[in-house]
Amino acid sequence: MPNSLMSYLVRFLAPLVFVVAPLAIAAADDLPELSGVRRIVFLGDSITYSGQYIEAIDSYLAARYPDHPRELLDLGLPSETISGLSEPGHAGGKFPRPDLHERLERVLLKTKPDLVVACYGMNCGIYYPFSAERFEKFQAGILRLRERAERGGANVLHITPPTFDPLPIKSRTLPAGLPEYLQPFEGYNEVLDQYSVWLIAQREKGWQVVDLHGPMNRFLAEQRTINPQLTLANDGVHMNATGHWLAAQQILLHWGAPADEVRSAKSIEELMLIFPNGDEVLKLVQQRQRLLKDAWLTEVGHQRPGMKAGLPLTEAQKQSADFTKQILAAARH
Repeated sequence: MPNSLMSYLVRFLAPLVFVVAPLAIAAADDLPELSGVRRIVFLGDSITYSGQYIEAIDSYLAARYPDHPRELLDLGLPSETISGLSEPGHAGGKFPRPDLHERLERVLLKTKPDLVVACYGMNCGIYYPFSAERFEKFQAGILRLRERAERGGANVLHITPPTFDPLPIKSRTLPAGLPEYLQPFEGYNEVLDQYSVWLIAQREKGWQVVDLHGPMNRFLAEQRTINPQLTLANDGVHMNATGHWLAAQQILLHWGAPADEVRSAKSIEELMLIFPNGDEVLKLVQQRQRLLKDAWLTEVGHQRPGMKAGLPLTEAQKQSADFTKQILAAARH
């Protein structure tokens, strides 16, 4: 290249370097996917209510982006479906599965979220073999959630259902072809495969969908070549800490969190070590999450017996504000 042309390019392009670089730095100061999002409500069943994946996400966001505080509310409800279905003899015949739509209106009116994260499916096929009728109920429930959330000004992010693992409960599963299933169908994960495929296909319509089901299936398949007895759910359903971390990873990556950070950590505890006070932030966020979820469930109301009564919401929010001050102080030092 002639020296004159090289000199021209250097003089012309050099200013552009200084223009682009600050923009890249600014973009890294927050997650573009969450621009304008200040309150996120998580809906789901007992897996969401247990909340470890929400605690992990909340902790990372607080430590990584302390200048953009967000409120993550866990309103998961054990046993719940979005399909409105319940298997015979659920909970020993004590109560049918609660239906999200019984409380959805109250949830949205009281929380006023910018974004709803919904993880349903595990309970929605009621642990029976695949049925077109039950599948349609699941699809109708998903569409009804979207319509109501969007009418209230909230976007929806769907999470495909976690993996159902028959291995640890092999003696308590049932084969195909029975008229009734008082224990889970042994091939129920294949039912969830179909629910997940349908959800993922809705991306073509512009839906936001995070696939958790696929990564969990692959993780189990890969790890069982090393340890055939490894599981992500000791009872076949409820994820352990590794399963919750896989869920948190998929959501954070969808939102554009730095992949090198998020993928390299094997747990939220390991990830938080990259921050000076990460362990303290994690503990404080866990306390805040566990305080608020019962308070919000009590405030909203539901039809699920046996749930712990939370503090009055005003009292819980007062204590939460104190936790938030401590979290921000720890994150900014």
